[in-house]
Amino acid sequence: MKRSGTGTGLVIAVVAAATFGSSGSLVKPMLDAGWTPAAAVTARALVGGVLLLPVALVQLRGRYGVLLANWRRILVMALIGVAGCQLAYFAAIERLPVGTAILLEYMAPLLLVGVAWARSRRVPQTVVLVGSGVALVGLVLVVAPSAGSAGLDGLGLVFGVLAMIGCAIYYVVAAAPSGDLPPVALAAAGLVIGGVVLGIAGVARILPFAMSVHDVAMFGGERPWWLPVLLVGVVSTAIAYTANITASELLGSRLASFAGLLEVVAATLYAWILLGQDLTWVKLAGGVLILAGIAFVRSERPGRSAPTAEPVVTGPIDLVRT
Repeated sequence: MKRSGTGTGLVIAVVAAATFGSSGSLVKPMLDAGWTPAAAVTARALVGGVLLLPVALVQLRGRYGVLLANWRRILVMALIGVAGCQLAYFAAIERLPVGTAILLEYMAPLLLVGVAWARSRRVPQTVVLVGSGVALVGLVLVVAPSAGSAGLDGLGLVFGVLAMIGCAIYYVVAAAPSGDLPPVALAAAGLVIGGVVLGIAGVARILPFAMSVHDVAMFGGERPWWLPVLLVGVVSTAIAYTANITASELLGSRLASFAGLLEVVAATLYAWILLGQDLTWVKLAGGVLILAGIAFVRSERPGRSAPTAEPVVTGPIDLVRT
């Protein structure tokens, strides 16, 4: 991979993290106003997907056969990358401290390193191992999982691990070569299908599902309910998914997943700016360590001691192959 492409990919990944990271601060007023997590995520996915559809249709230029040719990738993105990962995460936070659930989900980069190591039987380069450790320490400092975790729920831990696997699969799917499929088309199709699946899960009472049309408290006043829905749909979903998929194709699944850790840092900054939550020196130090970990992983050079093949998507089951 050329360094110029990597640099461009990292810039786009920062945009993706900055937009993805805004979702928590935008959705929280909705939750406070009576929305359930499943309803908020469904609205987010459907609004984002519908907004991207016209752009996707223009970029496809009538080549709808491209969608059929990539139906496996689109379906995996929708069912696992969008719906499955979100369902597992919200099921986890019902039983675990939020910090613990986030920590489990965002260990996806380490899972990708481990899978590549196991399948290639080649020890990753030292910079990758060091970067993984440094980034993990930084993530722990940023999310600061609850210390009172003596009674962690076993099923909650299972859901947290499933969210981690779903997140890892998302990056593998996003990083696969697109061919003639524009990233915005993959994002639009995945979001619409994933949103429909989440809506069905809510209606079927798999998760509590409730919406509210009451005003929400945000930006220092009372705002109409549709404002955060629109913002999270446009900024945190439509722009975020398109940017993230584009960055993943340029960076590959492993580096893109490490860059995705910046979403946690961005979420912390948004919570400080928009919600008035504390921003401690420990969290700032964690953000610096995450950046250092990404820098280590980026400095990896092709060599005999490290796996060089990127995972590719071949179908709903055989998702990772080197």
